[in-house]
Amino acid sequence: MGLGDELVEVLGGLGYEAPTPIQEAAVPALLAGRDVVGLAQTGTGKTAAFALPILEKIDPDRASTQALVLAPTRELALQVCEAMTSYTPRSRRIRVLPVYGGQGYGAQLAGLERGAHVVVGTPGRVMDHLDRGSLDLSGLDHLVLDEADEMLAMGFAEDVERILADTPEYKQVALFSATMPPAIRRLAKRYLHDPADIATPQARSSTSTVRQRWIPVSHHAKLDALTRLLEVESGDAMIIFVRTKSATEELAERLRSRGFSAAAINGDLVQAQRERTVTALKNGSLDILVATDVAARGLDVDRITHVVNYDIPHDPEAYVHRVGRTGRAGRSGEAILFVTPRERRLLSAIEKVSGRPVEETGVPSVDEVNARRTAKFAQAITDSMGSAQFHAFRGLVEDYVREHDVEMLDVAAALAVMSTDDKEFFLRPDPPKKERRERPERQDRPARDAGDRPARPSKDGWAPYRIAVGKRHKVTPSMIVGALANEGGLRRADFGKITLGIDHAVVELPQDLPPAVFEALADTRISGRRIDLQADRGARGGRSSRDDRPTAHRKGSGAPGGKGKGGQRGSWSKDGESPRKPRHPKGH
Repeated sequence: MGLGDELVEVLGGLGYEAPTPIQEAAVPALLAGRDVVGLAQTGTGKTAAFALPILEKIDPDRASTQALVLAPTRELALQVCEAMTSYTPRSRRIRVLPVYGGQGYGAQLAGLERGAHVVVGTPGRVMDHLDRGSLDLSGLDHLVLDEADEMLAMGFAEDVERILADTPEYKQVALFSATMPPAIRRLAKRYLHDPADIATPQARSSTSTVRQRWIPVSHHAKLDALTRLLEVESGDAMIIFVRTKSATEELAERLRSRGFSAAAINGDLVQAQRERTVTALKNGSLDILVATDVAARGLDVDRITHVVNYDIPHDPEAYVHRVGRTGRAGRSGEAILFVTPRERRLLSAIEKVSGRPVEETGVPSVDEVNARRTAKFAQAITDSMGSAQFHAFRGLVEDYVREHDVEMLDVAAALAVMSTDDKEFFLRPDPPKKERRERPERQDRPARDAGDRPARPSKDGWAPYRIAVGKRHKVTPSMIVGALANEGGLRRADFGKITLGIDHAVVELPQDLPPAVFEALADTRISGRRIDLQADRGARGGRSSRDDRPTAHRKGSGAPGGKGKGGQRGSWSKDGESPRKPRHPKGH
């Protein structure tokens, strides 16, 4: 491709055999002196695509800064710096200096004073050095914007434009981005001269080597679903994406309490702590990283085999970057997306942007989890047999068997119980799912006022219940659902049709509503009024006598149908044939 023998020899020593598509297209164009706009995913070799031509053209005898690489995050800046240093032949004596926020100025100022041929930095810190006068870009020949879409998304647009304004007019510019939103196109049109437009096949969709799946799950069931995934999925390391900084700490703590090796990474961590966390992930002492989009940008860890979108991103472009954390450099990876019922529209947008359908799957079953636990238990036994302490413990067990006259298998089982800290080993079966009940057709709705005519007969499994609040009390169906669900332990799926009358409402609930629900709702109020939940027998025809209907019993009440607290009767008349309108004191 036109690279010198020294560079080719270094690449061979690093294990490079053939260029990737982005390298094959970009390196000759940059060596020829052209500006380049490259559309490429992370992990496709774009660092070498711009680094190798720059290193080929740098003049080591000039002490001035000849190349500037802007990166959106500290991690990416360090990775680019390490890569360029590894590509540099020893005889060339090219100095590459990283400058980024979170690190003291001392080492950076010293490096700039000695002379750095290549500066790799984040926009904010580069701006600081320009303002201080410690960074001189007047002799700049090469400028690279790496992951330009990320820089703009993180709010660096103004800084990038100010830096570009401080550079010579005639310089070579390379812009690399995983996506090409209009803002990136405008930037390229303004600052690049007749650029070569390069789009690799991998860049047209999310990484082709990553298997993408989505799991329908309710919000409150996410943690249990994630726990099952962690037990069943086979992999090395994982990044779990959430939306907020506080969520990273909360989820990481919950995972640690369940026995997983997890840590949080977010923008509030000091640089030293961030670097320790990333190092732990790289060397295997940490397996799970819970991160926000901003905190994970630029992370390049070979061990990452799984990306879990615990919170679906509102911006579909962010999903592409999340998936790019795995399946890098042709390796396979797994991307899993949790989707709540209200987020299905976001899934469609993600599929459109990524260019690939996302496969639907389910939460691992109890049987799958238990089978995995059994396999791990068997493997742990096999591994322990090779331990240096195996024979010592075997002798102790033999002594115990002789002294207590018990079976060896019983001792083995007791030791297994000890190893679990008396926690349940097998996951309990899931409770049976209730059949989904169809909502009534629009044409079957009863009259607007339930007190004027009988309610329609309910379908199998449903029954009408009457509560003593209605339009007069300014209640809404959502207020009724909220009160009954929160106080009575009901789910949204337990509610059918709600019909508002003038001074009462009829609510469809499961026919076999347990007495505990009536007890829990005995003192429940809506708009300051007790709801007095009762089975509405009259909805199916003739009304029953007051003595055979279930009534919400409350403290201080008499027998069903009698006077309650304060001597006030319920809403039904004594003969059970017609409803009595409740008395309202003046002013109410």
